[in-house]
Amino acid sequence: MADRAVRRRDLPKEFHATAPVRLDFAGGWTDVPPFSAREGGIVVNAAIDLPARVELKLGGGGRIRLVSEDLGQELECADSGGLVLDGRLDLLKAGLRMLPVQGACTLTTRCDAPPGSGLGSSGAMDVALVAALSLARAERRTGREIAEQAWYLETVEAKIPGGKQDQFAAALGGFQRLTFRDPDVGVEPMTLDPAFAAALERRTVLCYTGRSRVSGATIARVMAAYERGDAGVTGALRAMKEVAAAMAEALRAGDVARVATLLSENWRHQQQLDPGMSTPEMAGLEAAMRAAGALGGKAAGAGAGGSMFFVTQDPSQPAVAAARAAGATVLPVRWAGEGVRAW
Repeated sequence: MADRAVRRRDLPKEFHATAPVRLDFAGGWTDVPPFSAREGGIVVNAAIDLPARVELKLGGGGRIRLVSEDLGQELECADSGGLVLDGRLDLLKAGLRMLPVQGACTLTTRCDAPPGSGLGSSGAMDVALVAALSLARAERRTGREIAEQAWYLETVEAKIPGGKQDQFAAALGGFQRLTFRDPDVGVEPMTLDPAFAAALERRTVLCYTGRSRVSGATIARVMAAYERGDAGVTGALRAMKEVAAAMAEALRAGDVARVATLLSENWRHQQQLDPGMSTPEMAGLEAAMRAAGALGGKAAGAGAGGSMFFVTQDPSQPAVAAARAAGATVLPVRWAGEGVRAW
């Protein structure tokens, strides 16, 4: 998909992009091939304001410099020939390989969400990278085009397996009901009652338990079990797809109690995918939140650590205190109605 680098006569020398991360309310994992290709997936998610940020500066020093501020990593190379995928800042390298710019540059990234949080931060970073590099190349792309290219960047160029929900959430923003039948993605923006959306935001407690241990090997193991016809894994994926359809209706209806119940139902099915899906920290947090009156909750993203989020009683302060007492870091929840921005 990469084409030749464009010349930058009379273009500005600095480019920026931001893209929100997401909470997946239901259906995560059903957007991952081969399930998404064979049976089709449904994911309901919402963008939240813990954005991935990209800054691209052209020129300076005659070298390519890559910096990930939140990972505390940086590297330099003389030219694009040094952008070898070796496990160090591979997303950034893959971005410059796929959408090259001419000459020296400094590419700096950071994300307000913690690393390995399960909030789709790598997908959001993909989206912000594509947006910033496209702007530097004077190429215009729609949100959908950015999402598709961002998925290609991560899964094909950087060789990191996964589905498409993170990239579409980051590119488009808002609440979305997404359907997947590879290679097609159906996008259905959801408009929630404003009072309900505000109440749901106020009553959603997002808890970071530590970096997720889900890897490409985990994803490959789950999908290999599906391909073998494993009844437990296949049944869980199909059940989560059904939960996602029900979740969209519950959100449209403004039914907080139903949303909370479906979160827990999705999490119950998700834990059937792999023995390591939950961790002792997550189990302890769940117990503490239930004792504090949480109505329901689930892991954010793939599981095996990372974050969990819960719908709580109103006010949510007792649940927030319980989460902190259980050792979790409570992250802010603000719905992001806007997707990727570049300037």
